[in-house]
Amino acid sequence: MPDQDNDRAEVDRFLLERIETVPHLEALLLLWNSRPKTWSAEAIADALYVPPDSARAILDDLVRQNLIAVSGTSGGYFYESEPARDRLTALVDRAYRHELIRITRLIHSKPSAAIREFARAFRLRKEHE
Repeated sequence: MPDQDNDRAEVDRFLLERIETVPHLEALLLLWNSRPKTWSAEAIADALYVPPDSARAILDDLVRQNLIAVSGTSGGYFYESEPARDRLTALVDRAYRHELIRITRLIHSKPSAAIREFARAFRLRKEHE
């Protein structure tokens, strides 16, 4: 049971710190579950039922987070395996499959990225005074 509690806490921390929206999570897990397949932004858009521009923005966010990679030759997106990331992504995938409502509520409960950025800027300014 303690391992499950630690895993749950690790998943929650990852979601709160690194995943902006449910579509971000679903894009990550789609690439994870189809590895080593490379996907275009348009194919991801179709799979997630989002506009292609939104899919591209989501995928680019995940690349910036070093959660997925982009192929230099095709420009396609793919999940690049790494042992530590694989272990955590497997935990996230399992949690999302078994606790869909809890996970989506957790992601939706986060303040927006703009609010978090504003708060971070204010914190940095205050620390420098």
